[in-house]
Amino acid sequence: MTKSDKKEVEKILSEDKKETQKNTAAEKESAPPKEETIEDKLKVTQEKLLRTMAEMENQRRRFEKENQEAYEFGGFNFARESLSLLDNIDRAIISFKNDENLRNNKNLNKIIDSIEIIKQDLVSIFKKNGITPIECMNKKFDPNFHQAMLELEDNTKDAGTVIQEIQKGFMMKDRLLRPTLVGVTKKREEKVENIKNDEKKEEKK
Repeated sequence: MTKSDKKEVEKILSEDKKETQKNTAAEKESAPPKEETIEDKLKVTQEKLLRTMAEMENQRRRFEKENQEAYEFGGFNFARESLSLLDNIDRAIISFKNDENLRNNKNLNKIIDSIEIIKQDLVSIFKKNGITPIECMNKKFDPNFHQAMLELEDNTKDAGTVIQEIQKGFMMKDRLLRPTLVGVTKKREEKVENIKNDEKKEEKK
């Protein structure tokens, strides 16, 4: 067999192979789809059922969480608005104590004591409902609970220490009801002191 004959045979075989592949592909396309077995249908149904049950469980948990939060914090806005009553009582006490016309009034202390009783009753009601004041004095400033209103120079304490409470803040359980308005420390500027030291050094020279 010559080389040309070999090439011709190889060409024919290659064409036959391609034709066979085409026929196989055509048979697969024309073949009817495989019918689902009962096991396949059961598996699909089980997967759908599991997904549905998981969604229902998630919805139940969300509902319980929302229900619990509504129960615990349903009066959140009302509680925050009620804090103004406490603020006004404190202002009234300070106002009475600083009023020159009332200082000589024999009944002033009785009036203030009566107001203090009302204040304590209000604080007690707050406490029963999970509303508690934020302790801040001499503590490190925390933006999660405090709102800085001013800075005060003080070298006796670390910078950022709360040394003045302007308005008391409150928590409602683990939520911030109102931040505490505070004054915090900052280091005293020592420029004047440094100038004096420099002048003394110059005099010695």
